[in-house]
Amino acid sequence: MDRERVLDMEHRLRPMRMAAMGVIVLALLVTAPLVGWWTTAPVLVAAGLFALAESRLPYVKRPEYIMFGAWAGAEVLIAAAITLAGETGLVAMSWLAIPVVTLSARFSLRGVIVGVTLVLALVLAVGLGANTAAVLDDPTLITAPITVVIAVALLSTALMRSDFEHRSQAVIDQLTGMLNRNALTTRAAELAQQSKVSGEPIGLIVGDLDHFKKINDSRGHATGDAVLTDVAYVLRKRLRAFDLAYRMGGEEFLVLLPGADLEQTAEIAEQLRAGIAANTVGGEHVTMSFGVSASPRGTSFDYDKVFADADAGLYEAKRSGRNRVCRSAPEVGELHPGLAETAA
Repeated sequence: MDRERVLDMEHRLRPMRMAAMGVIVLALLVTAPLVGWWTTAPVLVAAGLFALAESRLPYVKRPEYIMFGAWAGAEVLIAAAITLAGETGLVAMSWLAIPVVTLSARFSLRGVIVGVTLVLALVLAVGLGANTAAVLDDPTLITAPITVVIAVALLSTALMRSDFEHRSQAVIDQLTGMLNRNALTTRAAELAQQSKVSGEPIGLIVGDLDHFKKINDSRGHATGDAVLTDVAYVLRKRLRAFDLAYRMGGEEFLVLLPGADLEQTAEIAEQLRAGIAANTVGGEHVTMSFGVSASPRGTSFDYDKVFADADAGLYEAKRSGRNRVCRSAPEVGELHPGLAETAA
């Protein structure tokens, strides 16, 4: 869920961050005759850092580390621009508070504390290290930006925690704790954009519990809910840290696998199938059927097509006996035990 929040918020913040950096560059250009044209260079480099970080987000285990690195780099570069401007630039030290607004949107409380500490250290370094005499004459040159940074961090954290709790209710399946269809819509669009740039394949798995209606009818809905909750746990435990799992509704689940081709997707699906079959979930022995597909390497991820192919594989898995993995776009070569294939 933490990973999904980072990806979701980065998607939402990108256009506003670009606009904010544009405002900073414009302000520097207006004051360039006084402070120098070179002050815009660090801000432009910061924009490049974020662009580079964004291109790798869906394919790493811990995207928050990449984004924190880009965030910290942007703060250092803004501080560098202020330092280059000399004593005149001290009035712009409050600009270091601008990126602080986004801290709590992306990171945990620990990340917020580390980020604020970094910004305060930069304020002191720029103020006392580069312009000691000016600060001694007028201490408000650093006390004012320090106050702004801390106040912004406190207020934005409170607001984001409240917003996150409300949004979580809209994108989290309350029974299993997995992401739901609402979250899937946003992430599928994001992956389509990323794959267009990177050319990396995106794998998709659709899974469905076998004979789940019988469990509900014979054991009751409480047992059925317990089965779904335990199945969700088993699935998540066997996925990679950067894979994205969703409950589509009822007994159907979906997994997105950034960077996985068809063969890798089928292998992961087989691990999920074997994991469910080998465990007692909700006090019951159950099995699952899976359909798999993947976008070809070097092409943009077309969610509707890839999902349709995986769904056709799931239909074939159900038709041909259940408790198996089928793929609708077979490749040449022998499949490992437990997998079947069908032509779309």
